[in-house]
Amino acid sequence: MQWSGRLSIKVFGAAAQAFAADFDLSGNPQAGSLVLYSPLGTTAAQMRWTPDGASLISAGETRYFATLNALVLQATDTELPVQALFDWLQGRPTNVPGWTADLSALQQGRLMATRIAEGPARAELRIVLQP
Repeated sequence: MQWSGRLSIKVFGAAAQAFAADFDLSGNPQAGSLVLYSPLGTTAAQMRWTPDGASLISAGETRYFATLNALVLQATDTELPVQALFDWLQGRPTNVPGWTADLSALQQGRLMATRIAEGPARAELRIVLQP
């Protein structure tokens, strides 16, 4: 599968953070890639993963990680339900403890997921897909 659009991540708490970028996502939770673009359209980061590990290419530097989850944590400074994201983008309401996903506007190309769990700070993931 392949998706393109815009994503934003907001983490609320003592050290609130926000991130937004255009993206191209392809593959599945086992093997795939995610390319993030700057507002000017240049490649800001490339993430690739396989069952053997994951890599992040950013600012001319390549870093390697044991898992996709470790890569995402490093790249976004928060934990995201990557495996479920692929299901959500396909309209499957996969349950993830501590997260709620709103798929009601997926037909219009919009997805929102919110982390509401105790522990890590509240987070919002918003995706707007290109038609």
